[in-house]
Amino acid sequence: MVDWDSLKQAATDIAARAYAPYSGYRVGAAALADDGRLVVGCNVENAAYGVTLCAECGLVSQLHASGGGRLTHFVCVNGLGEVIMACGRCRQLLWENGGPSLEVLTPRGVLTMDDVLPQAFGPDDLEHVAEAGTNAP
Repeated sequence: MVDWDSLKQAATDIAARAYAPYSGYRVGAAALADDGRLVVGCNVENAAYGVTLCAECGLVSQLHASGGGRLTHFVCVNGLGEVIMACGRCRQLLWENGGPSLEVLTPRGVLTMDDVLPQAFGPDDLEHVAEAGTNAP
């Protein structure tokens, strides 16, 4: 059984380390990997807004930097510790690194990524085209 309260607290703790001088909107993310590791991330803003990094980006980077694997459980919070949803770009990151069975604590409760991002585009789509040899017109 996953201790969602502890996972949410880890996300809240890392949100306090966010670099958000422009928006003031701190975000923290925490997840468990398939080997039990806790990985976390916080948002890092930039004066050139387009290169701002979401908390999920940092979390996925830490996942790979600390040994790789798959995400199994995930939560994201704002600076007040309230559960929030990942943006569209980050939902794609979560799909790629956790797949359809990744459990996500959302404002509506725990959902799988298959519920959060139905009909997601992923590596299987790329492999299908490569195997079919349909890159030519």
